Amino acid sequence: DGSGSAFSGVFDEAAREGATVITHSRNRGKGAALKTGIRDILARFPGHDVVTADADGQHTVHDIQRVADALASDVSHPPTLVLGARAFHGTVPLRSRLGNSVARRLFEIAAGWKASDTQTGLRGIPADMLPWLLNVPGERFEYETEMLLRLRSAGFEAREVAVDTLYLESNASSHFRPFVDSVRVTAPLVVFAASSLLAFLVDTIALLVLTALTGSLIGSIVGARVLSASVNFVVNRRFVFRRRGRQRIVAQGLGYTTLALLLLGSNVVWMTFLTDLGLPLLAAKVVTETVLAVTSYQVQRRVIFARRRTGPDGRRRLAPSQERQRSAEALGARMDLTIPRRERTP
Repeated sequence: DGSGSAFSGVFDEAAREGATVITHSRNRGKGAALKTGIRDILARFPGHDVVTADADGQHTVHDIQRVADALASDVSHPPTLVLGARAFHGTVPLRSRLGNSVARRLFEIAAGWKASDTQTGLRGIPADMLPWLLNVPGERFEYETEMLLRLRSAGFEAREVAVDTLYLESNASSHFRPFVDSVRVTAPLVVFAASSLLAFLVDTIALLVLTALTGSLIGSIVGARVLSASVNFVVNRRFVFRRRGRQRIVAQGLGYTTLALLLLGSNVVWMTFLTDLGLPLLAAKVVTETVLAVTSYQVQRRVIFARRRTGPDGRRRLAPSQERQRSAEALGARMDLTIPRRERTP
């Protein structure tokens, strides 16, 4: 991917061994490279699964084959991404151990499910998932994190296969830059957290102002929550879960309103209970919002703003077996058009 003439010998050798080599004229990033490869595979090998592996020497041929075998034997529904998960035991470079540890903790908070190795590039991707991956945002290292963050809301699952942890020369060949790329990788997680923080600030300021003006705690809680919920809905829909346009906005609005009412009731109960115990208003607010924040986020991600499983054309995606059948029929039709009649076999 824009590696330059110094590495052309490596790609030339790969081509001589039978590999198809696709190049970018400049380095556009890992995410862009993966998308280019996926587009080529969809065009030339429809219905085929894909295994990706980093080129920095971390993944052995044995482990790549192990992930491929796990993917080929997987008949589960919905389609499941296979992650080659490293154990990070023994001699592991500090930047790799620290980077994965931080990313793993932040990912669990944002996504609501655990992945022991969020940065692994060894992944088995089922064919049914490939069209969706072209629409996942990200052009560099953050692309693989975005993939995992949006996986379940898109109707897919993930499972892990244990692989060896191998670093050559302390992982000196890796192009992962600890600071710059860590910011890129964690950026999606920061967006999720920023929306909740914004709603919290709006709600808190409105609560303090309304309480000072009216003297009514319950009325101030209701007014502040209506304002902050409206802001939170707009921000979450457009920027966090990236649902734009008017499609399903009514259903999402009703779902969010229902959730907001339930949380409002819980908020009133908690706030009244804590302030009656003698806890200061601001402290009670912090405790209450902390308790309710996780529930609110998970319901929004999994239910209200869950992405409907659709293909690239916007239509609802077929079941995996139907997709494979359609791909096979399409491939057969193309072969029928291109193979001369005299070369066909009965």
